[in-house]
Amino acid sequence: MHIRTASPADIEAICAFDPIVGLEASRIQIIEHAVADGHLHVADEDGEILGYVILVYTFFTLGFVELLYVHPDHRRKGIGAALMRYAASLCTTEKLFTSTNLSNTNMQSLLMKLGYEESGIVHGLDEGDPELFYRKVLK
Repeated sequence: MHIRTASPADIEAICAFDPIVGLEASRIQIIEHAVADGHLHVADEDGEILGYVILVYTFFTLGFVELLYVHPDHRRKGIGAALMRYAASLCTTEKLFTSTNLSNTNMQSLLMKLGYEESGIVHGLDEGDPELFYRKVLK
């Protein structure tokens, strides 16, 4: 497996395994814009995309992992951790932030294993499922 910046040719494969694309029209736009801006990175093995991460600097101009998604058939194999480490290696700010829903205990566990610290909570984004924010000091 290797991780690389996504190209427009990857969009169809990404959308094929991300179920939110079919539920929220904005998801494909997020993916397309992140690819166009060079912010989306994919884990690739023999031409198959296993997962992706989007790293942006729109959170108070600090690095922010906006989205991490691993293909359901390839979960629990270290791909999410590899993508998060890759995002941290690319991050140009001294802190890297991300967030996840309170209900997403798998992501919370991953972040704790990678040394992220809880840094806040926001209610009302997804009704009944608060958003937990995490940060990692990189430098």
